[in-house]
Amino acid sequence: MPQSKSYQIRHSLYLLLTAIVWGTSFVSQRSAMQTELGGFTFNAIRLIIGSLVLIPFILFIRKKEGIKNWEDDKRKAYNKATIIGGIICGVILCLASNLQQFGIKGISAGKTGFITALYIVEVPIIGLFLKKKTSWLLAIAVPMAVGGMFLLCMVGESFAFGVSEWLVLACSVVYSIHILAIDYFAPKADGVMMSSIQFFVAGIISLILMFITETPTMEGILECKIQILYSGIMACGVAYTFQILGQKNMNPTLSSLILSLESTVSVLSGWIILHEELSLYQALGCVVMFVAIIIAQLPSNIFQILFKKKKLGEEKKEDKGDQACEQQ
Repeated sequence: MPQSKSYQIRHSLYLLLTAIVWGTSFVSQRSAMQTELGGFTFNAIRLIIGSLVLIPFILFIRKKEGIKNWEDDKRKAYNKATIIGGIICGVILCLASNLQQFGIKGISAGKTGFITALYIVEVPIIGLFLKKKTSWLLAIAVPMAVGGMFLLCMVGESFAFGVSEWLVLACSVVYSIHILAIDYFAPKADGVMMSSIQFFVAGIISLILMFITETPTMEGILECKIQILYSGIMACGVAYTFQILGQKNMNPTLSSLILSLESTVSVLSGWIILHEELSLYQALGCVVMFVAIIIAQLPSNIFQILFKKKKLGEEKKEDKGDQACEQQ
């Protein structure tokens, strides 16, 4: 369904805000993992906080939209999509957030942000298996992103891709699936309520894993109260909700491009707050990965557009036409 320019700008701003909050939250995640606090404990508390802070907004929005006055069939379908979407996205989010949380313990916030941002390339690749149209430029972007990741993981003059890097790489793949899952459910569901449900599901699963594998203490939790509150309220309650609202009726590949700006924010926040430094190899890797991210999002007829043989709008019309055919 075509959307107005103002709609796209507003939703793009939602996604940009999400990227900024996510990028800065890497700092809180990284600093929390430098203490005795366990990864499952950190995620369990922050995710449940993220779920709870949304409840007042859910009550206000549902009352404002008058959902209880909708026809029974429409209301039931809406609520069903919200609950099912929240549960599925919650399970995926739990896996992704815990992979990232344990991975960030061994590498910098900036490196974590850039490896996680590989979902910008992974989303269209996974889309190929789901028969979604993608650009031939992906064939250039993928090896570039892999090369950039190689440079980013260089330590001195040797390649170091340890357990932490593998965990974060796996996290980026799962986040790609999360983005596509939200793309599917968001247009059919109550975005804020679905966000709250996914946090609650992810938080409860993390809570169970916490009791099985960790021995949390109140002292350890209070030591990280600022990190937990920022990550719970802002990174979960605010950012993930803006992600769901922003992705509603937006192209998932475009959404992932905007969200990938979290990688740049993570490097800057890590440098400013945690005083992290990147080597020449790692800085070059960041640049290569960022260029790959941009190339992956270029329209397939970019040369025709550059030489003014075709307008950018024509590419969009073709895409909409293809989408309409797919829906039929």
